[in-house]
Amino acid sequence: LYNKNIYPPYAGGGGFIMDGALAKRLHKASETLELYPIDDVFLGMCLEVLRVSPVGHEGFKTFGIVKNKNSKMNKEPCFYRSMLVVHKLLPPELLRMWDLV
Repeated sequence: LYNKNIYPPYAGGGGFIMDGALAKRLHKASETLELYPIDDVFLGMCLEVLRVSPVGHEGFKTFGIVKNKNSKMNKEPCFYRSMLVVHKLLPPELLRMWDLV
């Protein structure tokens, strides 16, 4: 389905931050491409059309977080303070995290 050897840089799963002007430009770019079934990669394809590169941020934990189930750190608000997007947490864990923060 994809005619290149590697995917363009893209924002991996779950969340990203952009300004409204870029969102409008992405909408227009998306109309110039054939829809691709992997949304993250499609976003990267649109960014490539615009010659915009995504920038990583430590607050985006798209592969989850490493935590010891018995660690006191799990109940420490500062542990979660700088996280913006966290994958692989169960709903009760997310609620606990937001209550702490």
